[in-house]
Amino acid sequence: MALAGESRHGMWSNKWLFVLAAAGSAVGLGNIWKFPYIAGENGGGAFVLVYLACVFLIGIPIMMSEVLIGRHGRQSPINAVRSLVAKSKASSFWVLIGWMGVLAGFLILSFYAVIAGWALHYGWLMGVGTFQNADGAMAGATFDAFLANPWMLLGYQTLFMVVTVWIVSRGVIKGLETAIRWFMPLLFVLLLVLLGYGITSGGFPEAVDFMFAFNWDALSWDGVLVAMGQAFFTLSLGMGAIMAYGAYLPDDASIPGTVTTIALLDTFVAVAAGLVVFSIVFANDLDPSSGPGLMFVTIPLALGSLPAGEIFGVVFFVLVTFAAITSAISLTEPALAYLVEEYNAKRGRVAISLGVICWILGIGSVLSFNVWADVYVVGSLTIFDFFDYVSQNIMLPLGGLLIVLFAAFVLPRELVRRQIGFDGGVAEILWLLLARVVAPLGVLAVFVYTLYQSFA
Repeated sequence: MALAGESRHGMWSNKWLFVLAAAGSAVGLGNIWKFPYIAGENGGGAFVLVYLACVFLIGIPIMMSEVLIGRHGRQSPINAVRSLVAKSKASSFWVLIGWMGVLAGFLILSFYAVIAGWALHYGWLMGVGTFQNADGAMAGATFDAFLANPWMLLGYQTLFMVVTVWIVSRGVIKGLETAIRWFMPLLFVLLLVLLGYGITSGGFPEAVDFMFAFNWDALSWDGVLVAMGQAFFTLSLGMGAIMAYGAYLPDDASIPGTVTTIALLDTFVAVAAGLVVFSIVFANDLDPSSGPGLMFVTIPLALGSLPAGEIFGVVFFVLVTFAAITSAISLTEPALAYLVEEYNAKRGRVAISLGVICWILGIGSVLSFNVWADVYVVGSLTIFDFFDYVSQNIMLPLGGLLIVLFAAFVLPRELVRRQIGFDGGVAEILWLLLARVVAPLGVLAVFVYTLYQSFA
C-alpha cells in the first residue's frame, strides 16, 4: 500500500540511488578537508570515537526526521512542511523550517562554489608539476598568490557553477541520477586508490595509530562539542537537501535502513580521507594539526616530493571536486523545487536563474580574499566569513533542532510510525528518546557553544 503519491519532480529509480544521492550530499569538503585536521587537533582516535557516537545519537535521528517529512510531503521542503503543518493543525511557525533550510543551502552554495574552484585549480597545478620538489615557502606563496587573484578565483567559481546548474537543470532522472551514478562510484574508486597509495607511502602505520589510538588527554570538552558539531554538519542536515531528496524516495524503502547506510558511507569517507591525508603527512614528517592548510599547502607539498606524486595529486583533487559537485547539486535542489512548484516554471530556466543569483552572491566571497579583504560585514567578518558564519553556526543548527522537534513532538504519531515502520516496540522507544531528548540537547549544546566562542 502506497504511503504517499509521487513527486512532480520525479522519483529515484530505487532506494540505492537515494542512498548514493544522500551520501553524495553528505560527502563533501567537510569530510576530506575538515575532518582530518579537526581530528588532528583533538586527539585522534578519542575524537573519532566521540564523533562516531554523535553521528548515531544525533545525526541519524535528525536525518530520519528530514527524510520522513520529505517523503510524506512529496514536495519541496517549504511546501512539504507547510502541508504537514496544515495536516497536524500546528502553528504556522513551523513552516520556518523549510524557508530556513532553503535559504541556508543557497547561501552555502554561494561560497562553497568558490572553495570548490580551488580544488579545480589545484588539480591543474598538480598535473603540470607545479609542486615538484617545492618547499614550504613556495607552496604557501602559491596559495597566497592564487587567493590574491580575483579573476582566477572568479573563473573557477564560474566553471563550477556552470557544471552544477547544467546537472540540476536536467531533472531528477537525467540530471541528478545520472550524475550520482557516475560521480559516487568514481569517488569511492578514487578514494580507494588514494588509500592504497597511502598504505604504500610509508606513513600509514603512524596514520592508523594517530586516528585510532585513544589519546583521551588530548580530548577536551571543547573537542567533544567540535565532534558533535562535525557529526551534525557532515550529514548535510538542516539545509533542506536531505528533505528534498527524501521527497523522491520510493515508498518501499526503509527509512532507518537507508539513513544508517548513508551515515556509514559518510563516516567511511571521512575516516578513509583522514587515513589518506595523515599517511602522506607522516611520510613527510609534517604537522598533522596544521589546520585548513592541510589540503592546499601541506598535501600538494608532500605529493610533489614523492614518485608519481603529481598523478596522485591530480587524483586527490579530482576526488575533492567530485565530492563538492555531489554536495552542490543537493544544495540547489530545495530552492529549485520550491520555485518550480510555486510558479509552475520550467526546471531549466529556474536552475539558470538560481545559478546566476548564486554566482553574483559568490562574487562577494571571491573578493573577500583580495580586493575586499578589509571590508567587514559585522565585526571582523568578511563577506565570505559572514555567509559561512550565519549559515553554518545559526541557520543549520536551528533548522536541525526544529526539524527533529517537529517530527518528534508535532507530527501525528501514526504518521511517523507509518513512514519509519515502527510498531510500538523497543525501536520506537529508542527513536523517541533520541529524537526528543538526546539529539535536541546535542544540537542545542553545539549551538550555544558556538555562539559563546564567537562572542567570548
